[in-house]
Amino acid sequence: MITRHDRYLGILLVLLVVGWRAAVLSHNVEEGARLSKIGPAPEFDLTIQDGRRLSLKELRGKVVVVTFIYTACADACPLLTAKMAALQDDLGSDFGSKIFFVSITVDPERDTPEALTRYAQVHGANLAGWAFLTGTPVEIRTVARQYGIYAKMQATGDIDHTFLTSLVDQRGTLRVQYMGVRFDPEELLRDLQSLLAEESTR
Repeated sequence: MITRHDRYLGILLVLLVVGWRAAVLSHNVEEGARLSKIGPAPEFDLTIQDGRRLSLKELRGKVVVVTFIYTACADACPLLTAKMAALQDDLGSDFGSKIFFVSITVDPERDTPEALTRYAQVHGANLAGWAFLTGTPVEIRTVARQYGIYAKMQATGDIDHTFLTSLVDQRGTLRVQYMGVRFDPEELLRDLQSLLAEESTR
């Protein structure tokens, strides 16, 4: 028997697949063309792994890559974090100085600054250019919703959530969102380099 919950999950999966295909198709731009502008990136002011507060406004002048994870995640989050860790090495001296990664937890009640610090260490994150953020449940729900993230705690303690990796330019404009964790990191690298080149010609 198909329950209302099953129907909801089916609809959600269809929307995710359609959204993923739309995101991929909308991002097929000609080589040398500038990335489209989605709109102003949602602002945030959250607590980073060392206990300080960090806002998106403080990162103006840098390209910011925003992801959403949680430290107890056993599958997709580690894959996404590993992909970003490999990318930080490919960026060389631009990482930290011109490009900054932000990973926001969707599990603020368990992901304390100490838990996020351990997670960053396990995954080889260079904290000179990568911050792991938490906050109050209200703060996290607000930021997640503004970035298009759906998250729901299950009875098992796992959190079902959507994966959108957002690319914010130096002026705080949202330029690209990559659906899922299996996007091409080379494409993201090219887009980051494109935004650096774009700003240098202003």
